Amino acid sequence: MNLERRDFLSTLTIAGAATLFSGHPLVAATGPRKEKLGIALVGLGYYSTDLLAPALQMTEKCYLAGIVTGTPSKAETWKTKYNIPEKNIYTYQNFDKIADNPDIDIVYVVLPPSMHREFVVRAAKAGKHVFCEKPMAPSVADCEAMIAACKANKVKLAIGYRCQHDPNIQAYMKVAKDQKFGKVKMVNSAAGYFDARTDHWKQKKALGGGVMGDMGVYALQGARLATGEEPVSVIAQASTTRPEIYKEVEETMMFMLDFPSGAKAACQTSFGINMNYLQVNYEKGWLKLEPQSGYNGNKGSMSDGTIINFPIKSQQAKQMDEDCMAIMNNTDLIAPGEEGLRDIRVVEAIYKSAASGKSVRI
Repeated sequence: MNLERRDFLSTLTIAGAATLFSGHPLVAATGPRKEKLGIALVGLGYYSTDLLAPALQMTEKCYLAGIVTGTPSKAETWKTKYNIPEKNIYTYQNFDKIADNPDIDIVYVVLPPSMHREFVVRAAKAGKHVFCEKPMAPSVADCEAMIAACKANKVKLAIGYRCQHDPNIQAYMKVAKDQKFGKVKMVNSAAGYFDARTDHWKQKKALGGGVMGDMGVYALQGARLATGEEPVSVIAQASTTRPEIYKEVEETMMFMLDFPSGAKAACQTSFGINMNYLQVNYEKGWLKLEPQSGYNGNKGSMSDGTIINFPIKSQQAKQMDEDCMAIMNNTDLIAPGEEGLRDIRVVEAIYKSAASGKSVRI
């Protein structure tokens, strides 16, 4: 675990329940309309540093307005690199003061999953719209609390499902909606990579680790989006080939989903195997995508010769711009909190099945 997260955990109790549930004026919700919305990134790990911050240099409807970090050296580096005003730099302890900052309209939570609920709720209480990285949270109860807090404070909650903003993924979602090849019969969906790290939040149960909390969501989304349905039952099996590293959580998960229409999906996800593909077999054809959930380069084909290959400069930039437009126009988000909840409901059933060795109704 890096210094920032250690600092965060050590100060968690200092922040306290009082700040978690204190009320704040709805600054973001009631302010004048802006041409570009200000985003504050909470947590400055790899995803914020290497992907979100660069993407925010390409966005048209939002910009990097602030940061929240527990590491002073990171704060100084980001302040200089992105010309962030001192008043827009927060720590985990004084985070709630963000309520009084009109520069910041959106808080983007990019922390380990176990921390998502607290910071989404605190951001909502501060009157800020919220983007939250996937997985939404470790439990259904957490997801429901996050959704409720945002609704109560009249702010929007978007889950960082960048792939749903990718036209290559939208292409196979449209096939399911239009039933171009008839009904879906079978889906094969896989997402995984070999993770050489030995001390990361993804390997710690208390922080929301386990492959289902990371790559597993992509494998699951592949099945859900390809069928356009929600699964009704699952049978799953967890395993690891490196028990000295994956002591608390699974390294690999395989699961079979049943859908209301009769479609089935065989899904695999792993921190020990490189794999990233989707194959959908319909009544009258097929669709293949490989990779299916990369940061770029997702592409595929269909049995009628249709090629799926829509170049995209930055999924993250497109995601944030489209979510900002939904906030500006008060329209539906592509992936709201309810979408994150749907996945976690299935994930909970997957863990229950893996533990019992039996099929579980969802």
